[in-house]
Amino acid sequence: MPSSTTPTHAVAGVALPPAPVDRPPLRRVRDCAVSGVAAGLARHLGWPLWVVRTAFVALTVVWGAGALLYAWLWVFVPWDDPRPPGGAAGTAGAGDPRSAGKADAATAAAHGHDVPTRRVPVAWLLTGAAIAVVLVTMAAIALFGANGVGRTSPPGWVGGVLLATALAVAAGAWATLVDRRDPARGPRHENVVRIVVTAALILLLLTQLSALRQTGIAGFVIALVPIAGILLVYSSILVDRWRELSGERVRRIREEQRAEMAAHLHDSVLQTLALIQNRAGASSEVARLARAQERELRSWLYDGDAPADSDLPTDLRDYAAALELDYPVRIDVVSAGLPAERASGEVAAASREAMLNAARHAGGDVSVYIEGNANAVDVYVRDRGPGFDLDDVPDDRLGIRQSILGRMRRAGGSATVRRGAGGGTEVHLRYAATPSPDAGSAHTREASRG
Repeated sequence: MPSSTTPTHAVAGVALPPAPVDRPPLRRVRDCAVSGVAAGLARHLGWPLWVVRTAFVALTVVWGAGALLYAWLWVFVPWDDPRPPGGAAGTAGAGDPRSAGKADAATAAAHGHDVPTRRVPVAWLLTGAAIAVVLVTMAAIALFGANGVGRTSPPGWVGGVLLATALAVAAGAWATLVDRRDPARGPRHENVVRIVVTAALILLLLTQLSALRQTGIAGFVIALVPIAGILLVYSSILVDRWRELSGERVRRIREEQRAEMAAHLHDSVLQTLALIQNRAGASSEVARLARAQERELRSWLYDGDAPADSDLPTDLRDYAAALELDYPVRIDVVSAGLPAERASGEVAAASREAMLNAARHAGGDVSVYIEGNANAVDVYVRDRGPGFDLDDVPDDRLGIRQSILGRMRRAGGSATVRRGAGGGTEVHLRYAATPSPDAGSAHTREASRG
C-alpha cells in the first residue's frame, strides 16, 4: 500500500513513480558559521543542520573523507544569490526548522546583501591557538636552557616552533584574505590580528635567541622559522594587493575598449541618428525612433556597468524616453548639481505631470532643467507650444491644479505656471528641505509673478 505522504499516479493499472521533490539549489548561505557548506547542503537535502555537520565529522574519521568532501564543496559550490533590500525572506524553506541560515536576511539587510558574513571568528581561534603553542614552547625552551647542556642536534621543542609559526601565518592569512571583506570585521580587525600574531612570533624568537648558546647552529636555523613566519604574515597583504591590481587592470582594459567603441559609434552611428532627426523633424515618426535608438545607445555606451540610480534626473530621463515613444515630442533633460530628491518624491511626480502636459498639448521640443543641492531642488519644464493662461483652464480640469500645484503645496514646496518669454509655457517647481527666510521671500515673489 503506498504511503499517504508520497504522491503516486496509476495509468491503466500501472503505478507510476512519485513526482520528484522540488529542492532548492545547492548554494552556500551568506550568513554562515565558517563557509556555509553545511548550511547550504542541509537546505538542499532538507535535513537538520546538526545531522549534516555530524556526518562530516563522522566521515572525517574514515581516512579523512569528510574533510576532503567539505573542502571540495567549499571550492566548487557557489554562494547563494544576494538578497534585495527589503525583499522576501529568500529561498523556499527559510522558515522551516530543517533549513539553515535563518539570520541571512537580517545580516544581508545590514551589510549590503552581497558580502558573506561568518559568525565564527576563525582568525582569533587560530591566533589563540598560536599564542597557546608559543607559551608552551617558551616554557620548554626555558627548561631546556636551565639544564645548561649544549647540543648540536635539534631539541624537542622544534615541533612547537613550527606549529606556532604555522598557526600564526594561517591567522594572518585568514584575516587578510577572508575577514577583510566581511562587513562585521574589516581592515581594523585584520590589523589587530596581524599585530598580535607578530608580537607572539617576536617573543618566540627572543626566547630562542636566549637559548642559542646551548643549541648551537641547529638553534640558529630554527630561529629563522619565526622570522619567515613574520614575513609570511605580511606577505598576505601582497596577495590582496595583487588581486586589487589585477581587478583594476581588467576594469581599465574594459574602459579603454568601451571608449574606443564609443568613439567609433559616435563618429558613425550616433551622427547618422542625429542627422535623421534633424532632417525628419521632431514630430516625425522616423525622428522619434531615431531619438529613442540614440538615447538607448548613449545610455549603453556611457553609463557602463554602473547600476541605475533612483534619483530625480535619472527618473525624469527615463520618463522622457517613454514619452518620446508615445508622442511627437523631443525632450531634453539637463541636470546641474546633485539634488537630494529621490525618484519617488513629490517633485518627481509633479515633474512627470508637467512633462506629460507639455508632450500632449505642445509637442515639438521640450526642455527640462534640474538644478539642486542637498537642501533644495528646482525643476523647470519649458515647451514652445501656443501657451495658455491658468485662469482660462476650466475648473473641472484638475491636472495642473491638483497634480502639480496642489501636490507641491501639500509637500511644502511651490509651483508656478506662466507663459515663457519667447512663447510657450514654463512650469517651475521648487522644493526646499530646510526653508529659510530668503526662500520664503522668493516663494512670495514667485507666487505674485505667477
